[in-house]
Amino acid sequence: MRLDKFIAENTGLTRSQATKALRAGQVTVNGKMEKNSALKINEQDEICFDGEPLAWVEDGQYFMLYKPQNCVCSHDDGEYPTVFQFFDYPLTTKLHCAGRLDADTTGLVLLTDDGKWSHRITSPKHHCEKTYLVTLADPVEECYAEKFAEGIMLRGEKTPTKPAQLDILDDYHVNLTISEGRYHQVKRMFAALGNKVEALHRWRIGHVILDENLVEGEFRPLTVEEVERFK
Repeated sequence: MRLDKFIAENTGLTRSQATKALRAGQVTVNGKMEKNSALKINEQDEICFDGEPLAWVEDGQYFMLYKPQNCVCSHDDGEYPTVFQFFDYPLTTKLHCAGRLDADTTGLVLLTDDGKWSHRITSPKHHCEKTYLVTLADPVEECYAEKFAEGIMLRGEKTPTKPAQLDILDDYHVNLTISEGRYHQVKRMFAALGNKVEALHRWRIGHVILDENLVEGEFRPLTVEEVERFK
Protein backbone atom coordinates (compact mmCIF):
# COMPACT_ATOMS: atom_id res chain seq x y z
CA MET A 1 0.00 0.00 0.00
CA ARG A 2 1.14 3.56 -0.70
CA LEU A 3 2.15 5.49 2.39
CA ASP A 4 -0.14 8.46 1.67
CA LYS A 5 -3.14 6.13 1.28
CA PHE A 6 -2.35 4.41 4.56
CA ILE A 7 -2.03 7.75 6.37
CA ALA A 8 -5.34 8.96 4.95
CA GLU A 9 -7.21 5.77 5.89
CA ASN A 10 -5.84 5.74 9.43
CA THR A 11 -6.18 9.42 10.34
CA GLY A 12 -9.23 10.71 8.48
CA LEU A 13 -7.13 13.06 6.39
CA THR A 14 -7.67 13.38 2.67
CA ARG A 15 -4.92 12.09 0.39
CA SER A 16 -3.75 15.65 -0.30
CA GLN A 17 -3.70 16.45 3.42
CA ALA A 18 -1.73 13.26 4.05
CA THR A 19 0.81 14.33 1.41
CA LYS A 20 1.19 17.72 3.11
CA ALA A 21 1.68 16.02 6.48
CA LEU A 22 4.42 13.88 4.97
CA ARG A 23 6.15 16.90 3.51
CA ALA A 24 5.91 18.62 6.91
CA GLY A 25 7.81 15.77 8.54
CA GLN A 26 4.89 14.48 10.63
CA VAL A 27 5.34 10.85 9.58
CA THR A 28 8.01 8.31 10.46
CA VAL A 29 8.48 4.84 9.00
CA ASN A 30 10.42 2.40 11.15
CA GLY A 31 11.73 5.26 13.26
CA LYS A 32 12.91 7.46 10.36
CA MET A 33 11.19 10.55 8.97
CA GLU A 34 9.62 9.79 5.61
CA LYS A 35 8.38 12.34 3.06
CA ASN A 36 7.85 10.10 0.03
CA SER A 37 4.07 9.74 -0.33
CA ALA A 38 4.43 6.95 -2.91
CA LEU A 39 6.54 4.73 -0.64
CA LYS A 40 5.23 1.17 -0.58
CA ILE A 41 4.64 -0.16 2.94
CA ASN A 42 3.35 -3.39 4.46
CA GLU A 43 2.25 -4.81 7.79
CA GLN A 44 5.84 -5.25 8.99
CA ASP A 45 6.47 -1.49 8.86
CA GLU A 46 5.90 0.71 11.92
CA ILE A 47 4.17 3.92 10.87
CA CYS A 48 3.86 6.86 13.27
CA PHE A 49 1.91 10.10 12.78
CA ASP A 50 2.96 12.97 15.05
CA GLY A 51 4.74 10.41 17.20
CA GLU A 52 1.69 8.15 17.61
CA PRO A 53 1.80 4.65 16.06
CA LEU A 54 -0.95 3.82 13.56
CA ALA A 55 -2.51 0.36 13.68
CA TRP A 56 -2.60 -1.71 10.53
CA VAL A 57 -6.16 -2.99 10.05
CA GLU A 58 -6.32 -6.10 7.88
CA ASP A 59 -8.73 -6.35 4.97
CA GLY A 60 -11.76 -8.50 5.53
CA GLN A 61 -13.75 -6.68 8.21
CA TYR A 62 -17.38 -7.65 8.88
CA PHE A 63 -19.73 -6.13 11.46
CA MET A 64 -23.37 -5.96 12.48
CA LEU A 65 -24.66 -2.66 13.85
CA TYR A 66 -27.88 -1.83 15.68
CA LYS A 67 -28.80 1.35 13.81
CA PRO A 68 -30.76 3.98 15.76
CA GLN A 69 -33.20 6.47 14.27
CA ASN A 70 -32.07 9.73 12.68
CA CYS A 71 -28.78 8.56 11.22
CA VAL A 72 -27.97 7.50 7.67
CA CYS A 73 -26.06 4.67 6.03
CA SER A 74 -23.74 6.92 4.02
CA HIS A 75 -20.42 8.55 4.74
CA ASP A 76 -21.65 12.11 4.30
CA ASP A 77 -25.23 13.37 4.42
CA GLY A 78 -25.23 16.90 5.82
CA GLU A 79 -28.62 16.65 7.52
CA TYR A 80 -28.16 13.56 9.70
CA PRO A 81 -25.14 11.96 11.38
CA THR A 82 -23.94 8.73 9.78
CA VAL A 83 -23.66 5.18 11.11
CA PHE A 84 -19.89 5.46 10.70
CA GLN A 85 -19.78 7.79 13.72
CA PHE A 86 -19.86 4.65 15.87
CA PHE A 87 -16.52 3.39 14.51
CA ASP A 88 -12.96 4.66 14.99
CA TYR A 89 -10.38 5.28 12.31
CA PRO A 90 -9.42 3.58 10.12
CA LEU A 91 -12.69 1.65 10.00
CA THR A 92 -14.69 4.83 9.39
CA THR A 93 -13.03 5.19 6.00
CA LYS A 94 -12.69 1.51 5.09
CA LEU A 95 -16.22 0.27 5.75
CA HIS A 96 -19.39 0.52 3.67
CA CYS A 97 -22.94 -0.66 4.31
CA ALA A 98 -24.13 -3.89 2.72
CA GLY A 99 -27.64 -2.56 2.23
CA ARG A 100 -28.96 0.71 3.61
CA LEU A 101 -31.80 1.73 5.90
CA ASP A 102 -33.75 4.99 5.79
CA ALA A 103 -32.89 7.60 8.40
CA ASP A 104 -36.03 6.85 10.43
CA THR A 105 -35.68 3.05 10.26
CA THR A 106 -33.92 1.19 13.06
CA GLY A 107 -32.26 -2.19 13.25
CA LEU A 108 -29.74 -4.45 11.61
CA VAL A 109 -27.10 -3.01 9.29
CA LEU A 110 -24.17 -5.07 7.99
CA LEU A 111 -20.90 -3.25 7.31
CA THR A 112 -17.76 -4.50 5.58
CA ASP A 113 -14.74 -3.54 3.51
CA ASP A 114 -15.31 -6.56 1.23
CA GLY A 115 -17.10 -5.45 -1.94
CA LYS A 116 -17.66 -8.95 -3.32
CA TRP A 117 -19.21 -10.09 -0.04
CA SER A 118 -21.59 -7.13 0.19
CA HIS A 119 -22.58 -7.61 -3.47
CA ARG A 120 -24.00 -11.03 -2.57
CA ILE A 121 -26.29 -9.31 -0.08
CA THR A 122 -27.37 -6.33 -2.16
CA SER A 123 -27.48 -7.73 -5.71
CA PRO A 124 -31.07 -8.45 -6.84
CA LYS A 125 -30.03 -11.72 -8.47
CA HIS A 126 -29.16 -13.25 -5.09
CA HIS A 127 -32.63 -12.58 -3.61
CA CYS A 128 -31.30 -12.06 -0.09
CA GLU A 129 -34.25 -11.97 2.32
CA LYS A 130 -34.71 -9.20 4.89
CA THR A 131 -37.29 -9.27 7.68
CA TYR A 132 -38.83 -6.14 9.21
CA LEU A 133 -41.01 -5.56 12.24
CA VAL A 134 -43.63 -3.10 10.98
CA THR A 135 -45.83 -0.88 13.16
CA LEU A 136 -48.92 0.34 11.31
CA ALA A 137 -51.22 3.33 11.76
CA ASP A 138 -54.37 1.34 11.02
CA PRO A 139 -55.31 -2.24 11.93
CA VAL A 140 -54.04 -5.09 9.79
CA GLU A 141 -56.61 -6.61 7.45
CA GLU A 142 -56.85 -10.35 6.89
CA CYS A 143 -56.36 -9.92 3.14
CA TYR A 144 -52.89 -8.38 3.59
CA ALA A 145 -51.01 -11.68 3.75
CA GLU A 146 -52.52 -12.90 0.50
CA LYS A 147 -51.89 -9.60 -1.28
CA PHE A 148 -48.23 -9.52 -0.21
CA ALA A 149 -47.81 -13.13 -1.34
CA GLU A 150 -49.20 -12.25 -4.76
CA GLY A 151 -47.05 -9.14 -5.19
CA ILE A 152 -48.14 -5.52 -4.97
CA MET A 153 -48.08 -2.95 -7.74
CA LEU A 154 -46.39 0.18 -6.44
CA ARG A 155 -47.11 3.64 -7.69
CA GLY A 156 -44.76 4.59 -10.52
CA GLU A 157 -43.55 1.00 -11.05
CA LYS A 158 -44.04 -1.15 -14.13
CA THR A 159 -43.94 -4.53 -12.40
CA PRO A 160 -45.37 -5.74 -9.09
CA THR A 161 -43.14 -6.58 -6.15
CA LYS A 162 -41.86 -10.11 -5.73
CA PRO A 163 -43.90 -12.34 -3.42
CA ALA A 164 -43.40 -11.39 0.22
CA GLN A 165 -44.28 -13.16 3.45
CA LEU A 166 -46.44 -11.32 5.97
CA ASP A 167 -46.87 -12.70 9.51
CA ILE A 168 -49.48 -10.91 11.61
CA LEU A 169 -48.44 -10.41 15.25
CA ASP A 170 -51.38 -8.31 16.44
CA ASP A 171 -53.73 -5.65 15.08
CA TYR A 172 -50.96 -3.12 14.47
CA HIS A 173 -47.76 -5.17 14.17
CA VAL A 174 -46.50 -7.55 11.49
CA ASN A 175 -43.28 -9.20 10.42
CA LEU A 176 -42.66 -8.71 6.72
CA THR A 177 -40.00 -10.63 4.76
CA ILE A 178 -39.00 -9.31 1.33
CA SER A 179 -36.28 -10.38 -1.10
CA GLU A 180 -35.71 -7.16 -3.04
CA GLY A 181 -34.85 -3.59 -2.17
CA ARG A 182 -36.89 -1.04 -4.07
CA TYR A 183 -36.92 2.58 -2.93
CA HIS A 184 -38.89 2.89 0.34
CA GLN A 185 -40.39 -0.47 -0.57
CA VAL A 186 -42.01 -1.49 2.71
CA LYS A 187 -43.64 1.90 3.25
CA ARG A 188 -44.89 1.99 -0.35
CA MET A 189 -46.30 -1.55 -0.18
CA PHE A 190 -48.48 -0.69 2.80
CA ALA A 191 -49.39 2.68 1.29
CA ALA A 192 -50.67 0.81 -1.78
CA LEU A 193 -53.07 -1.01 0.56
CA GLY A 194 -54.25 2.23 2.14
CA ASN A 195 -52.26 1.91 5.36
CA LYS A 196 -49.29 3.83 6.76
CA VAL A 197 -46.07 2.61 8.35
CA GLU A 198 -45.53 4.32 11.71
CA ALA A 199 -42.28 2.54 12.62
CA LEU A 200 -39.93 0.16 10.83
CA HIS A 201 -37.28 -2.11 12.35
CA ARG A 202 -35.12 -4.57 10.39
CA TRP A 203 -34.07 -7.54 12.50
CA ARG A 204 -32.88 -10.12 9.94
CA ILE A 205 -30.75 -10.16 6.79
CA GLY A 206 -30.40 -13.60 5.22
CA HIS A 207 -29.48 -15.94 8.07
CA VAL A 208 -28.07 -13.15 10.27
CA ILE A 209 -30.31 -11.97 13.12
CA LEU A 210 -29.72 -8.76 15.05
CA ASP A 211 -27.90 -9.67 18.26
CA GLU A 212 -30.31 -9.20 21.18
CA ASN A 213 -27.38 -8.15 23.39
CA LEU A 214 -26.75 -5.03 21.30
CA VAL A 215 -28.40 -1.71 22.09
CA GLU A 216 -28.88 1.11 19.60
CA GLY A 217 -25.55 2.43 18.36
CA GLU A 218 -23.61 -0.70 19.34
CA PHE A 219 -21.93 -3.16 16.98
CA ARG A 220 -20.04 -6.43 17.04
CA PRO A 221 -17.91 -8.37 14.55
CA LEU A 222 -19.71 -11.10 12.63
CA THR A 223 -18.76 -14.65 13.46
CA VAL A 224 -16.89 -16.74 10.91
CA GLU A 225 -20.05 -18.75 10.29
CA GLU A 226 -22.15 -15.62 9.71
CA VAL A 227 -19.60 -14.34 7.19
CA GLU A 228 -19.05 -17.61 5.36
CA ARG A 229 -22.72 -18.42 4.82
CA PHE A 230 -23.06 -15.33 2.61
CA LYS A 231 -20.13 -16.56 0.53
